Amino acid sequence: MTQGMEERHIWKANWALLFFTVVLSVIGLLNLYSASVIRLGEGISLAPYFHRQCLWVGLGVLCMLGCMFLDYRRLISSAELFLILSVALLAALFLLYPDNAIKRWYPLGAVNFQPSEAVKISVMLLAAKMLSRGKNPLGWKEFGIIVCIGLVPAILVLKQPDLGTAMIIMLILGGMILFRGVKVSIVKVGLVFLVFSPLALAKLVLPNLLDYQRDRLIGFVSPDKASPKSVYQSEQSKIAVGSGQIRGRGYLEGTQSKLRFIPAKHTDFAMAVFGEEWGFVGSVTLVVLFCIFLLSIYATVSSAGDRFGGMLGAGIFFYFFWQVLINMGMVLGIMPVVGIPLPFISYGGSATLVNFCMVGLLLNISMHRYVFRVV
Repeated sequence: MTQGMEERHIWKANWALLFFTVVLSVIGLLNLYSASVIRLGEGISLAPYFHRQCLWVGLGVLCMLGCMFLDYRRLISSAELFLILSVALLAALFLLYPDNAIKRWYPLGAVNFQPSEAVKISVMLLAAKMLSRGKNPLGWKEFGIIVCIGLVPAILVLKQPDLGTAMIIMLILGGMILFRGVKVSIVKVGLVFLVFSPLALAKLVLPNLLDYQRDRLIGFVSPDKASPKSVYQSEQSKIAVGSGQIRGRGYLEGTQSKLRFIPAKHTDFAMAVFGEEWGFVGSVTLVVLFCIFLLSIYATVSSAGDRFGGMLGAGIFFYFFWQVLINMGMVLGIMPVVGIPLPFISYGGSATLVNFCMVGLLLNISMHRYVFRVV
């Protein structure tokens, strides 16, 4: 009987969301194939990260199916445990690798596990649980508690150091809070904070950053005062995208990527490879695909059958929204380089699994929008 009910619910899933997820994943693999091609005398060879990404995508699809058929309401009771475990994994990195300058991954054979990706999910789960209670706008007490949910893991992530992921955690949480609604006094204080945020950044954040992070921010604000090394990634990315012109150089014909001028061409700057080969037309098409993908997520959020599902869906919306916006912005040089991957396009094992898990949860929410309906 339960199986029959699941079969009926599956037809109510947001199939547009699944379709555009598949389209973006295929584009990502094709783009990564081009980025990984190494031309030899009598043929070509592929960098190993392309084969690994194919494996990650396959595992991601399995994770998506698992999240799709799990009753997402069961996650409510385990939200606190998930956050404690993910924060413990972050903290353990500092104990296990005290001498390492960078503490972001657990080496697991040929692959690495990045606990900061799991933190994004756990923060969203607990925030969705708390924000789904009640209907009135959040007061200062509730607001402070929810901010602390993301602030503690964000500080640990910042110390790894990973400024981009720490920023994404707080931006996701901020989006969820605004989606839920807060008192006017909190909004006023928030606007004042935004006005003085550049001063706070200069006085509080910059002194605590590593040299390369500080150079990147200075290079974005004042390129003429930055070292050539700190602006190299951004400059080469803009050259690659600009050289694509209107229609691009053609698939597998990008010179900037093939001659290895683009750093991190398979990860953070994967879109630079795409822009060079497919030009302005292709880049705009990719932006439109992401916009439709985000609109599909919003359709799931707006039709969610319960408050927890709606808040969780909102968190996932902001998860994808901020990563797409920041990654494309830094590739085009209108945002500082902070190391944010482009969902489904950039290489990355942990991030790929999380992306597909997020889509699976959204499909789950859409499948049950008439089952868990509340007033």
